[in-house]
Amino acid sequence: MTDTAFTTLFSPLDLGPFSVSNRLIMGSMHTGLEESPKHFGRLAAFFRQRATGGAGLIITGGVAPTDAGRAMPGGAAMLTEADAEQHRIIPEAVHEVGGRICLQLLHTGRYGFHPNIVSATDAQAPISPFPPRALNDDEIQAEIEGFARAAQLAEQAGYDGIEIMGSEGYFINQFTSPALNRRTDDWGGSAENRQRLAIEIVRAIKAAVSDRFLLIFRLSLLDLVPNGTPWSEVEQLAHRLVEEGVHVLNSGIGWHESRVPTIASMVPAAAFREATAKLRQTVSVPVAVTNRINRPEQAEDLLSAGTADLVTMARPWLADADWGRKAGTGKADEINVCIGCNQACLDHIFQGKPVTCLVNPYALQEDRYSRQPAVQSRRVAVIGGGVGGLSAAVELAERGHEVHLYERGAQLGGQFLLAARVPGKEDYRYTLRYYEQRLQHLGVSVHLNAEVTPEQLQAAGQHTVVLATGVRPRVPDLPGIDHGMVVRYDQLLRGDRAPGTRIAVMGAGGIGFDVGEFLLHCDAPVTATEAFLSHWGIDASGANPGGLIHPQPQHAARKITLCQRSDEKPGKRLGKTTGWIHRLQLRTGGVQHLTGIQYERIDDQGLWYTDARGDSRCLAVDQIVLCTGQESELTLQDGLLRAGLEVHTIGGADKAAELDAKRAIRQGLEVAVALSA
Repeated sequence: MTDTAFTTLFSPLDLGPFSVSNRLIMGSMHTGLEESPKHFGRLAAFFRQRATGGAGLIITGGVAPTDAGRAMPGGAAMLTEADAEQHRIIPEAVHEVGGRICLQLLHTGRYGFHPNIVSATDAQAPISPFPPRALNDDEIQAEIEGFARAAQLAEQAGYDGIEIMGSEGYFINQFTSPALNRRTDDWGGSAENRQRLAIEIVRAIKAAVSDRFLLIFRLSLLDLVPNGTPWSEVEQLAHRLVEEGVHVLNSGIGWHESRVPTIASMVPAAAFREATAKLRQTVSVPVAVTNRINRPEQAEDLLSAGTADLVTMARPWLADADWGRKAGTGKADEINVCIGCNQACLDHIFQGKPVTCLVNPYALQEDRYSRQPAVQSRRVAVIGGGVGGLSAAVELAERGHEVHLYERGAQLGGQFLLAARVPGKEDYRYTLRYYEQRLQHLGVSVHLNAEVTPEQLQAAGQHTVVLATGVRPRVPDLPGIDHGMVVRYDQLLRGDRAPGTRIAVMGAGGIGFDVGEFLLHCDAPVTATEAFLSHWGIDASGANPGGLIHPQPQHAARKITLCQRSDEKPGKRLGKTTGWIHRLQLRTGGVQHLTGIQYERIDDQGLWYTDARGDSRCLAVDQIVLCTGQESELTLQDGLLRAGLEVHTIGGADKAAELDAKRAIRQGLEVAVALSA
C-alpha cells in the first residue's frame, strides 16, 4: 500500500543502468565504522535495515580512492582486491532485501588530517592542522588512476555504482573552484582547465567499469566561500559531466570551511532548493535535492514542484530506519524525525567516536541493545514526562511491560518542550510527537497533572519505578535574587514572562546561548527561508559567485549581555560542529560578554558584580535571566526508597550538570533493556 499523499515520492525512476522503486536516496554520511573491516558486519546490518525501511538507493560513507585521499591515518580506502573482498558483505546484505547501494569515493585533499595530504595548491585549509602539497602533472594523473581503480574495485565488490564527491570543498572541488585553484598550468586558470580533473576522473572511471554501473557526481552548486564558483561554471561543468556519462547529479551545498550553516537545526527545510531547481532545468539526467529535508511532505513538495527528481537525506535515516516504509504506508506521523542537532552524529565523528543518533540511540548500536520481549512482564511506573521518561516508557512497553507514565505538568516533553520554543529548534516538537504516537499505539497509561506519591504507587500494585523527574533551574543564593526583574529561563521560554529590553543573562552555557538566541529572534525570526538567506548572506539562485551576498542580519533591538563566572571563551563547550554558529549568531546580534566575574547583588539599578580586576561595577538592566545551572529533581526519591520500591534514576534526575537529552534518551532505553533481562 502506498500513501496517496506521496505519490511522486514513491514512483519509480529509471537512472540508466537500473531503475529505483522510489525517489528516496539515503545520502552519504561517515559513521566511524568504515575504517575497519571488523565493523563491516555492523555496517551491512545498518544499511540492510535502511533498505528494508524504504530507501530506494543508499550511498555509503566516504571511502578514499588513494592513500593520499584518506581522511585520517588509516582512514577508509578502496585500494586493493582485498579491500573489495572485505566490502562484499555490505552490498550483499542490501541486495538480499532488494535494495541498491553505491560506494562514495571521497578524496579529502587538503581537508585530510594527516601529513601526506595533497591538493591543487599548497594553501592550508582552516579546518586541518596540516599544509597540503601541490601536485605536479604526473601525480595528478596517478590520483585519477586511483579513482578509476577504486571504482573498478567497488563494482567487483558488488556495489551498484559510486558517487564521486565533487563538492563540499574536498579534493575535486579544490580544483574546480577559483576560490582555491590558482594554478597556471593545464590544471588551472580557465574554467575548462580547473574542471579538467573532474572530467578526466569521470572518463577514467567510465573506461574501467561496466555499463551497468551507476555513476553519481555530487556537484558543488553553492560553494558559500568568497570568490566561489560562478553559476555559469557550475552549469558548464554539469553539462560536461553529463556528456561524459554521469547518470545522476547530486546537489552539494557549501564548503566545510564556509561560515554559513547548511545542515544545522536552524536551517529551514530545503533552504537551497532554488539552486537545485535551476540546475535541473538545464540538464537531461536526474538531479537530487538535499540539505535539511526530514519529513515526507517536504520531499513530496520538492518533487511535485519540479525542483528535483530525487531527494537525498542522510541523518533522517539515522533517526528512523523505517522512514520510507512509514511514509509510504500512511504512517508519516510515526516517523522519528531528525532534529538536525548534530550532537550524536557529526559531533561524534569530530570527536573520534562512532556515530549514533540523539533521538534514536539504536542507530549503529543495534548490537548493544536487545529488542527481545521481557523475560518477565512487570508493572512499571515511569515518573516524569521529559524525553528520558518518554524513552523509558516506550521501550518498556515495546518489551511487554505494563507501563504507567506520570507527569505533574499538563504536557509531556519537559526541557525538550522548552527547547522547541527556541527559534531554530522548532523541529524538536516532532520528537515529542513521535513519542506521543508510540505511547498511544503501545497502550501506555499516561497520567498528566499527576503529583504521584509512593503510597499511590503501592496501592496500584507498582513496585518498579523509573525516576525521570528531570531537573529544576538552580537559583543562586544572591542578595536581591527575588527582585521583580529576575526571571528563570524556563519562565521566559514558556512565555510566563515577557522579554525585557536591557537584559543580563546569568550563565553562558548551552542554555544561556539558547536564551540569547531566543531574545534576539523571538520577535525577529529567521526561520523562514527568505529571512534565513538574507540573514546569512546567501544567494541560493547562484547569481553571485559562490552563492554569497552581503548579509542583512535580522534581530530584535535588545541590549543583551551574557555573563559568566569563568574566564574561558564564551560558548567553548557548545557542540563541536554547531558551536561556531551559535557564537556567530550572538556576535552578529551585538550580544556582549562579561567573563571572569563574581556576582555581588541585584537591586533597582541592575546586576552588581566584581570584575577580573576586583572593581565593583553595575550592569544597568531591566531584566535578569537566570541560566545558572540545574539541580536534579529528587523530591520523590527518598520516599520511594523508604517505601521499599525498586527505583531506577535516569536523565537529569540522575545527573543535572548541563542538560543532555542524548544521555537521557539512551538511559531510558538502557533501563528498559536491564528490566527486561
